[in-house]
Amino acid sequence: MQIEGQVPAERQAPPAWLSWSIWGIAALFYLAGFYHRVSPAVMTDELMRAFSIGAGSLGNLSAFYFYFYVAMQIPTGILVDSWGARKLLISGSIAAALGAVLFGATDSFAVACAGRAIIGGATAVGWLVVLKLATHWFPARRFATLAGLGLFAGNIGALTAQVPLRLAIQHFGWRPVIFVSAAGVLCVGVLAMLFVKDDPTDDGYISYAPPTAHRKDVKIWELLKGFKRIFAYRNTWLIFFAQGGLVGSILAFTGLWGAPFLRARYGMPQTKAAGVCSIMIVCWAVASPICGALSDRIGRRKPIYVGGCVLAAIGWSAMFYIDNLPLTLFVAIAAITSLASGAVVIGFAFSKESVPPQFLGTISGTTNIGNMIGPTFLQPGIGWILDRTWSGTINHGVHVYDLHSYRSGFVLMVAWLVMSSILLSLTKETYCRQSA
Repeated sequence: MQIEGQVPAERQAPPAWLSWSIWGIAALFYLAGFYHRVSPAVMTDELMRAFSIGAGSLGNLSAFYFYFYVAMQIPTGILVDSWGARKLLISGSIAAALGAVLFGATDSFAVACAGRAIIGGATAVGWLVVLKLATHWFPARRFATLAGLGLFAGNIGALTAQVPLRLAIQHFGWRPVIFVSAAGVLCVGVLAMLFVKDDPTDDGYISYAPPTAHRKDVKIWELLKGFKRIFAYRNTWLIFFAQGGLVGSILAFTGLWGAPFLRARYGMPQTKAAGVCSIMIVCWAVASPICGALSDRIGRRKPIYVGGCVLAAIGWSAMFYIDNLPLTLFVAIAAITSLASGAVVIGFAFSKESVPPQFLGTISGTTNIGNMIGPTFLQPGIGWILDRTWSGTINHGVHVYDLHSYRSGFVLMVAWLVMSSILLSLTKETYCRQSA
């Protein structure tokens, strides 16, 4: 019986604890995906020995995650609009766990690449589900903030894959640790099965999503046509190519080549090198929600976005090419560069506001492809240059590369960031409103 004056449940907004709980499970899956994404960084020696490979092959082994992550973005953008977040979370968790088991159990390089590919394809759903649930369970004015918090959660996963993962590998070996990681991501799928709902209306509350986001009968060819349509908007392709410079640089460094570079330049042991990368990840994680919230607060996207990209380009250049740079100063510049890179999160809100709202899943997937083409090309590209400039030194079965080789490879990062800065300067401001 309804009490007089009481608002019916179907007209009430969902309680905050429920919105945060459901969104938090998606963020936890994204955390797990980010952990698997960067985990090879602290086991480069072990992987080189286990599969008898050099830098080029190691770059490809790590990048197989990104190859299939990118390949799955368009299908995921379609499925998140038509199939729903809950099913994607459950199926993605199961597939990622299976891929991790395959990667950890094999002695074959080809099978290990297949395992990384499965993990990448499965965790490709994570970011889009985070954004989709944010759209349905929270007011639109909080979208950029939630995107920043989602990236913060991912960076916590990356942080876990630095010093803690390295210590675990030293104590238990890399294969057992991978198996435990598989069990962890499977547990997230169980939580999604028990608690996640696609929309507040499934629990009798009002939805925050625009009416066009509730369509479940969208045809695949309609969505593919929509994917083509969104590139008619200038901001889409400018942001698409710019994102890769920011994300690719920090993931190529902290996710694979940072630790061996620090050993070559400063003679650091692997655990301490992982600690430097951890500082960078923490700074990136902290900056992401701050940049998103600050952009929401000032009502503009472009100033913080462009400024962060320019500062990142300057920072990486200083880190790599200033001779006799003291370690303390290197770490300070690395921290500032990582803070500046947090501006990348603005790209999701910026691109979302630049196209019609019915293409939320499609534009989110497109922007995420832009993110991932960065590490997809930079990780193996840097490895290829390392092999081409390798002096032939081998230490206990591991290829050793000198400082000149790393500086040659890192030219790719700096060049992309310069291009990103130019592209972002050409974008059209949306003033935090749906402009299309």
